Amino acid sequence: MIHAFIKKGCFQDSVSLMIISRKLSESESVEDVSVMMGTPANKALLETTGFWHDDFQQATPNDICVAIRTLADDATVTQQIVEQLDAALVALAQGTGNDQSLVQVKRWESACQKLPQANLLLISIAGEYAAGLAHQALESGKNVMIFSDNVTLDDEIALKTRARERGLLVMGPDCGTSILAGTPLAFANVMPKGNIGVIGASGTGIQELTSQIALAGEGITHAIGLGGRDLSEQVGGISALTALEMLASDAPSQVLAFVSKPPADTVRHRVIQAMKASGKPVVALFLGYVSPVARDENVWFAATLDEAARLACLLSRVTSRVDTCAPAAGGVLRGLYTGGTLAAEAAMLLASHLGIEPDPLHHHGMMLDAQGHQVIDLGDDFYTVGRPHPMIDPSLRNQLVAGLGQQPDVSVLMLDVVLGYGATDSPAGPLVEAIAKAQAGRSAAHPLQVIATVTGTERDPQVRSMQIAILEDAGIAVVNSLPEATLLAVELLRPRPVHLAESTAALLEGVAVINAGLRSFALDLQAADTPVVHYSWVPVAGGNQQLARLLERLQ
Repeated sequence: MIHAFIKKGCFQDSVSLMIISRKLSESESVEDVSVMMGTPANKALLETTGFWHDDFQQATPNDICVAIRTLADDATVTQQIVEQLDAALVALAQGTGNDQSLVQVKRWESACQKLPQANLLLISIAGEYAAGLAHQALESGKNVMIFSDNVTLDDEIALKTRARERGLLVMGPDCGTSILAGTPLAFANVMPKGNIGVIGASGTGIQELTSQIALAGEGITHAIGLGGRDLSEQVGGISALTALEMLASDAPSQVLAFVSKPPADTVRHRVIQAMKASGKPVVALFLGYVSPVARDENVWFAATLDEAARLACLLSRVTSRVDTCAPAAGGVLRGLYTGGTLAAEAAMLLASHLGIEPDPLHHHGMMLDAQGHQVIDLGDDFYTVGRPHPMIDPSLRNQLVAGLGQQPDVSVLMLDVVLGYGATDSPAGPLVEAIAKAQAGRSAAHPLQVIATVTGTERDPQVRSMQIAILEDAGIAVVNSLPEATLLAVELLRPRPVHLAESTAALLEGVAVINAGLRSFALDLQAADTPVVHYSWVPVAGGNQQLARLLERLQ
């Protein structure tokens, strides 16, 4: 049996009412309880789920519809639920201790006056009213994040088109996650600062990607949510293009990472062209799409969130290293390796990055020999006739390194340092001396950049950290892996672009928020020291859209 009643003029956000419904349904005396605002969408849901009562015909979007399903016609049960509901609503109105310092207003104009620097409206009201409020924000020159779902596709297209024309951004509808200038919006994690800018048409995708970036020791600048439909054929990636343009002109965002559910083919092509136009390294993850190539110019394709995070972190480290190194001014690279497998992998990776072929014959340990670039395996039989392996006696390699002082065309040197039993006691020391001799023979116009990897552990006789310290104190870039070493080498060889003064969107410099809907979002922003005003929004004219439009014209 359904017992029903209406609480007039008692607007509350839908999430709070869902929580109240769940708690009331836990009572032993009822089968189920539904507490919803009387919006048209909610009325349809009440009818679909079997909670409909004819009394709800009279409810407006400002009224609460309460339906109690019981096994018997017991008036005392209804009275108990009414009392529990009233107590829950009173507690909701009183809020928590944190609410006391939260600025709350009941009119849009008041919100704008209380926070004149506001540049973002966060919307989590019922979806059928979200578009109207979003248009109001765009008219005021504010960006919008729409957490609400059930916004029509036509409204989304209209909002995003209007925003792009005004140089603004609409995130959503159904946008669950964003982090702008360190400000957490809706479902967001506390992230370390770094140089990776993230864009996503997937809320949990953004959260997992950024969490993996943090676990790998790197950080982000921003994470811009788009909403799940942005890359559909109908919407056309409007917000994705705006977000890419914003991060392309954001100097701290040196590497970009993009994650989305499968996009429309035409939209994917359009977005990839925008990624290329950014001129920055971009990791693209279109879930479900398998790229025929691993890399297209500056765009790297990933198949999983884990791979996307690892690629982004790799590019982040390389980009940071490049900025701390003197320009190599072109030239060629030389790889002098004591480990044959390391030389082979370095040659393979470099050949892929440079668009050349590895040496197929490996004559005299030559693993790569093209366009002046060379990678040599000094452990090849040719070099060990009558002399110990270079990991035991590195004197031959040190001689070759010192001789690079007379070869100014070699601008990048790649090396391995292999530790462990059987290897020389301290390979880093003599190597540093040889590098110093090579650099002493160079002019300032022809520097020699040196990149090294260290193979071994802290418990090896040479102690890994001690060898790394010797190398780094001499100005040698010690990296974690050969993929990182080869990427860094290639980037150092490229001409550095001249960066003109870049303009950053004001939204990425700092966020001030008007929050409409879930009060908990405003409290989270306040806890993060973000300027925020909570707009206690209620449907205008009792939710009567025709009357609301008439009132708007009269104002």
